Amino acid sequence: MVKNHPYKEKIVISLGGSLVVPSTGIDTAFLSDFNKFIREKIAQNPNLQFFIVVGGGQTARDYRDAGRTILDQELTPDDLDWLGIHASRLNAHLVRTIFRDIAHPVILEQFDIIRKVTEQVIVGAGWRPGWSTDYCAAMVCGDYRVETILNLSNIEQVFSDDPRKNPDATPIQDISWPDFQKLVGEKWTPGMNVPFDPIATKKAQELGLTVIIMKGNDLENVDNYLSGREFIGTTIA
Repeated sequence: MVKNHPYKEKIVISLGGSLVVPSTGIDTAFLSDFNKFIREKIAQNPNLQFFIVVGGGQTARDYRDAGRTILDQELTPDDLDWLGIHASRLNAHLVRTIFRDIAHPVILEQFDIIRKVTEQVIVGAGWRPGWSTDYCAAMVCGDYRVETILNLSNIEQVFSDDPRKNPDATPIQDISWPDFQKLVGEKWTPGMNVPFDPIATKKAQELGLTVIIMKGNDLENVDNYLSGREFIGTTIA
C-alpha cells in the first residue's frame, strides 16, 4: 500500500489500441476527446489518479502482416508478441505526450518492479512476450491495491458468441470469471481478438478484480460508469 499518497481514488484503464490506432490511422479526434475527458474528471475531483495501459492496435497488426508478407510464412509467437509490445509502447508514448504536463515522465513497462508514482496520469504499455496489456493492467491493480479495471475497446459489451459469425449471439451484462474464462479459453495467442485475454482473465480472478468492458469512444457512457449512473457494458466479477 502506498503510504501518504496524495491521490485517494485510483482508476486503472486498459485502453484498447484499436481506439488509438484503428484501421484508418491514428484517431486524433478520439485522442482529443479522451484528453479533454480525463482532464475534466481530474478538475472535478483532484483526488483522482489515472493509470492508462495502452494496447498496440492497428500498428501491431500492420507490422505483423508486413512480416508475414516478406517471409511468406507465419511469424514466431515471440516475434508477434514483441511487435505488439513495441507497437503498444509507441502508442503509449503518444498518449503520455498528450498528458505531458500532468503525466509521469516515463512509460511503465516493467510491472513487477513498479516504483510508486505520484503524478495524476501514469501511462503504461506492453512488457514481455506472453503478456497482453490487459495483463499489465491487472498487474498495476495488484501493485497499487486497485480493485477494478475499466477496459475500453471498440465493443459495447461481451457477447455469448461472436456476433459477426453467430446472429443469435446475445449481449451479456454480468458474468462470473469462471464463465468468462470458458468464453475466451485458456491459452494466449499473440494478437488474439477477445474482450479480455485468457491469461489476464486468470490473473484478474486470482486478484479478485472486477473488469468493466465498454465502448471506449462513447465517453458519455464511460462518464456514466465513473459517476455511478447506469451504463452500457459488461461487468466481469
